[in-house]
Amino acid sequence: MEAWGWSTMLQFTLILALVFGLGLAVAIVIETYRRRFNHSHLEAHPIFEDPNSLKQVDCPYIYNPAEKYISLIVPAYNEEVRLPGALDETINYLQERAGKDHSFTYEVIIVDDGSKDGTKRVAFDFVRKYKVDNVRVVLLGKNQGKGEAIRKGMLHSRGKLLLMLDADGATKVDDLEKLENQILAVAKTKHQSAGDLSEGIQDIPIVAFGSRAHLEKKALATRKWYRNFLMKGFHVVVLLAAGPGVRDTQCGFKMFTRAAARKLFTNIRLKRWCFDVELVYLSKYFDIPILEISVTWSEIPGSKLSPLSILNMLWEMTLMSVGYRVGIWKISNRQS
Repeated sequence: MEAWGWSTMLQFTLILALVFGLGLAVAIVIETYRRRFNHSHLEAHPIFEDPNSLKQVDCPYIYNPAEKYISLIVPAYNEEVRLPGALDETINYLQERAGKDHSFTYEVIIVDDGSKDGTKRVAFDFVRKYKVDNVRVVLLGKNQGKGEAIRKGMLHSRGKLLLMLDADGATKVDDLEKLENQILAVAKTKHQSAGDLSEGIQDIPIVAFGSRAHLEKKALATRKWYRNFLMKGFHVVVLLAAGPGVRDTQCGFKMFTRAAARKLFTNIRLKRWCFDVELVYLSKYFDIPILEISVTWSEIPGSKLSPLSILNMLWEMTLMSVGYRVGIWKISNRQS
């Protein structure tokens, strides 16, 4: 009788596990199918407004010719406190470099991802101070995720080079020169004409990822054991989803040539934390060189990453793997 009871319990457990597994599989397929058009940009075209003149400003698109040397895209969600310091440091660097080199033109695009605090006010204060040609704001209305905020900024930027960086200033902005120099070095080997390389850099697909991999030993020693366990597990899943080659996919300091950004951000579907992994996958698909470069990085209080974020990242990586490998997600190679 007791053996029969254990047998029944085991069968019941197996049935529950089977039902759960099938249910999860169905949910994954349905959600993957639902997101198949996430890269189609059917929303209203963003409008930039000059807060000084109250006039609308023409909004560029990634297929338009570049008008600036570099665009810096800063996603911001409830960053009223941390944003001003990071923007002051960033713009001071850009102005100083532009003063020494008149060919160095720039713009900073702040993408407010549906903030509920004073982030929008802070952002427009910087537009008023530095003029709309140099600083612009994109408002998403409601929170859509860091990946979506960066996608919007990239698609409506004017730079030959495009840099994404976090609003907390964890990476020093002058480290962009490390990424820029490596991109220029690789582009030099691919550049066919004898003209100025900086003129043609936007047409050569290259990406450069800032990396904190060199800080891993120190991080392992200072983080809680369960955080280390979660991060190690996450790295294994990233390896399975996107393949080897990039040690730190999640650093928020990445640079793209305009040609690379055009290919990647018109195809990207993931909108939250895991979009970085999709960038790796798409870069490999398009055979775009990925450079991983060590950058200076500091832990800044106020991180929005939580255990729930890790679970969401695992869920999104599963969707990405199914979407691309099964063929539900199609990749476009539109050039213009």
